[in-house]
Amino acid sequence: MLVLGVDCGSERTGYGVIESDGSRHKLVAAGVIRTTPKDPFQSRLAEIARSLREVIRSHAPAAAAVEQVFYAANVRTALKLAHVRGVALLAIAEAGLQLGEYSPLEIKTSVVGYGQAEKRQVQVMVHSLLGLDVPIPSEDACDALAVAICHATHAVTRARLEGVVG
Repeated sequence: MLVLGVDCGSERTGYGVIESDGSRHKLVAAGVIRTTPKDPFQSRLAEIARSLREVIRSHAPAAAAVEQVFYAANVRTALKLAHVRGVALLAIAEAGLQLGEYSPLEIKTSVVGYGQAEKRQVQVMVHSLLGLDVPIPSEDACDALAVAICHATHAVTRARLEGVVG
């Protein structure tokens, strides 16, 4: 299954596409959608939406995943993040993709095995799980890949449970 992970941000939105069977993961694509803080916010949102649609068109994932909204000390930052997340959810819904939403705790637990893992630990495990020889140059893309790995792992577990229970 091809899975798109999205790490939302108003200046840098990371994306990562993996191919996964739930236990083995392979990097397909990763990158960052960058916007200019000086541009009007609505223009930045439009650029993020356009770019995500292009990633979806280019790679045709079967599913997508994003991080759930978390509490932030800065309300303005949290609101901007929520707007970007809304744009990402819209692009995913327009494409008719299966959607997964995960808390930071779930993502870290899936990737590292420890919900309180540091960002660097997540990056090391993403590289390891994808079998990469070179580091991913962007933290945002790496975080998006962690979201995709989390979804792939959960989707297979969910499918197995439904097969056993249903």
